[in-house]
Amino acid sequence: MEERNLICIGCPMGCPLTVEMEGDTIIRVNGNTCKRGDSYARSEVTAPARTITSTVKVLYGKAKVVSVKTRKDIPKEKIFACMKVLKELQVKAPVHIGDVIVTDIADTGVDIIATKTVEALSH
Repeated sequence: MEERNLICIGCPMGCPLTVEMEGDTIIRVNGNTCKRGDSYARSEVTAPARTITSTVKVLYGKAKVVSVKTRKDIPKEKIFACMKVLKELQVKAPVHIGDVIVTDIADTGVDIIATKTVEALSH
């Protein structure tokens, strides 16, 4: 039997978790104080995923960048591909909170959305 030790990020408690596995089968999760810990541990050892937050360059805006995030978690192995796209991207102002900046980033099926509004420069 294999054991994997994790620190839960499902809530502020930060519980130390132990996941007992036989091959790819999860036998038991220990150490969680809430249901989120069990869910987190199971997904983390089988299909880890993360929310990505970053910035994108803004052209003709009152700010030079706009903060963005994934609409939901993406597979952990796609993080670098997503960041590469965001690093090269430029959007024109105005940008409004909730605007879709990239559709289906890195073939994840997940959109990148603006988390801030950047107004256009006045001429």
